[in-house]
Parts: sequence; structure tokens; C-alpha cells
Amino acid sequence: MAGNSKIAIYGALAANLGIAVVKFVAASVTGSSAMISEGIHSTVDSGNSLLLLLGLKRSQRPPDRSHPFGHGKEIYFWSLIVAILVFSLGGGMSVYEGVSHLRNPVELRDPFWNYIVLLVSMLFEGTSLVYAIREFNKTRGKFSFFKELRMSKDPSLFAVIYEETAAITGLVIALLGIFLGHYFENPLFDALASILIGVVLIVVAIIMVKESKGLLVGESANSEIVKGIYDLVNSEPTVETLYFPLTMHLAPNEILLALDVEFKKAMTVEELFESVNYLEEKIKSKYPGVKKIYIEAKNFGGKQRPWMIETTD
Repeated sequence: MAGNSKIAIYGALAANLGIAVVKFVAASVTGSSAMISEGIHSTVDSGNSLLLLLGLKRSQRPPDRSHPFGHGKEIYFWSLIVAILVFSLGGGMSVYEGVSHLRNPVELRDPFWNYIVLLVSMLFEGTSLVYAIREFNKTRGKFSFFKELRMSKDPSLFAVIYEETAAITGLVIALLGIFLGHYFENPLFDALASILIGVVLIVVAIIMVKESKGLLVGESANSEIVKGIYDLVNSEPTVETLYFPLTMHLAPNEILLALDVEFKKAMTVEELFESVNYLEEKIKSKYPGVKKIYIEAKNFGGKQRPWMIETTD
């Protein structure tokens, strides 16, 4: 899955680097504020792709003494940084550029190259978005696309989808602003388009901050997985009482599971460990994303003595 995420990010990076250069060249020729904002947008997106690649690489480092559960959450940290950059550099600078052109309007020149650049950009950004969505759909559950996107634990994919969606929206706004500006011979439309592009980026950044924050502080696995684990364990004949499973994502495809189980009292120690090992194998077989399992067995042999059993890959 990490390989698919990387390919989606590389595709977005290649598209944004080339488009950013062309947009700035077109902006210098035509004097369009919206085109400058789009150039800033593509530049920020290029930097964001590099940060996501860095986060992916660092998150795959093995566990060590200072990080016994691994470094998987580092991808969540870098996705939060990406969201902040989209908000400050992408959204903030686009709004500033638009306000600046409102105060000091710049006469628009021949828009021909703006149209060419914007249409080509739509093609590249659209291709990148379609590929990211296709990779995302490979991991989708039974819910709708948008619900699954909100539930996604992989920022290397949902960040690309959010950014590319914002990019295409921004391109449409820029195209309308430039067209209306020349049609009515009023640079106000171009400046307003720049401000609207900034607003779109700010909204997307806020969504990404919310998603990344939840994962960074320790978000549970999807409710469908948690309920499935509960039903699976609770159906075992050796289980007397099962308390609600506790889960946390350590990485997009790595879940920590803690179970508080009261087994049947008439069991030997060997039977207890056999039951625990059987539950572990059954859980991991049905939910491969569960990598670490901690089971606390209570009321064994009629005694109120807990048994903490750790099972990991």
C-alpha cells in the first residue's frame, strides 16, 4: 500500500513542478493575479509532496528503544505540516495577492497563454487526481467514497486527493476570473478570483488539519473493524465476558489492539494460552492491519488475578 501511495505522490509532484513553472511564466507575460496565485498554489503543492514522501520514508523506520511502537505516526506529523503550509503559504499568499491587485489593479494583457496553461494544467491535475482516487478505491470499504475519505487513515493518499481537488477548483476559478476580467475589461474579476482561490485552499487546509490532528493524537480504528473484532472474540465459547476493544492507529496500516477478556473459569493455564493464541491468529487473519495485540485475561481459575499477554508480529 505504501508503494501505491508513493506513486500517487510522485505523480502529483511531477505534475505540480512542471505546471508551477509554466504558470509563473504565463503570469509574467499576462500580468494575471489569479495566475500568480495558481503558480503559488502549484509550488506549495510541490513542496507538500516532498514532505509527504519524507514522512512516508521516516514512518517506515523500525522500532527502537526510544520508539518501541515504531515511527508510523510520523506520517501524521508531516501531513499536519503540509496542511499548515497549504493554509499559510497557499491560502494566505493567494488572498494577499488578490487584495494587493484590488488596491493596485494591473491592466490585463493578452489572455491567450493563460487559457492554454490553465487547460493543460487541468489535464495534468485531473490525471493525478484520477490516479489517486483509483489507488484510494482499492482500499475502500462498503461506505460511500466521501465517507470513506473522511474515515481514511492514510494521509499520503487523502492529502493528495484533497490537494488535487483544490487544484482543479482553483483552476476553474482562475479561468472564470481571467475570462470575466477580459470580457468586461475589468481587472477586479481577476483579483477576486485570486482571493477565492485562497479561500478554497484555506478550507481544504482546515479539513486536512482536522484529519491529521485526530490521527496524530491517537485515533481509533474504524468502527466497522472494532465491532467486527468484538463480535469475533465474543463468539468464542471460551470467552465469558468481553469488554469493548481498545484500538489505536500507529500508522495507516498498523493498528494496536487491547482486549480485556474474562475467560471461562474451568480452564488450565495451557488452555488459556491456546485460547489466546487462537484468538490472535483469528483476529490477524480477518484484520491484517492489526499488528500488535494485548490481551488481559481475568477471573482465571476463579481468582481475580490479571494475566497480561502480548502478541505481536
